[in-house]
Amino acid sequence: MIFSLLTYYFSLFHLLKTKIVGRSLFGGLSNSSPGLFTSSHGMTCNNLFSQQQRTFIQMRTVLKVVDNSGAKKVMCIQALKGKKGARLGDTIIASVKEAHPNGKVKKGKVVYGVVVRAAMQKGRCDGSEVKFDDNAVVLVDKQGQPIGTRVFGPVPHELRQKKHVKILTLAGHIA
Repeated sequence: MIFSLLTYYFSLFHLLKTKIVGRSLFGGLSNSSPGLFTSSHGMTCNNLFSQQQRTFIQMRTVLKVVDNSGAKKVMCIQALKGKKGARLGDTIIASVKEAHPNGKVKKGKVVYGVVVRAAMQKGRCDGSEVKFDDNAVVLVDKQGQPIGTRVFGPVPHELRQKKHVKILTLAGHIA
């Protein structure tokens, strides 16, 4: 009896905590009790793996390419700034894993990229936090100029502070 009451209160606490985040590993965005599962005995139990861990973009992270340079997906080889990894606006070195057949960039080429969307949340000066559903990158050359001529999807305005104004001018939507 006491165990089932404790389990109920713990799962209720977990429900309230995950309502704030609103993202689970198995269900995507959801309003109904993410992270709670019912066993065959009728008891509600808490799954420890219900929340994705949002971390830095580090070595071997696969990122989506959101420009028209010809690459579809890249894998991070090295973050050029910071020991832990890259965040919004940081430059990385990556290897192209998937590419369009007629693009400027071919599969296997080592390229530079600027992180324009990251799943890890980043605080803003006004107290709000920005985080995206995926990790995305725009490919640039060694001087920091974009290889593509268009940028798809939202791009955060924090890139202005990191001196990537050219990417902001190519973007259709600034978040």
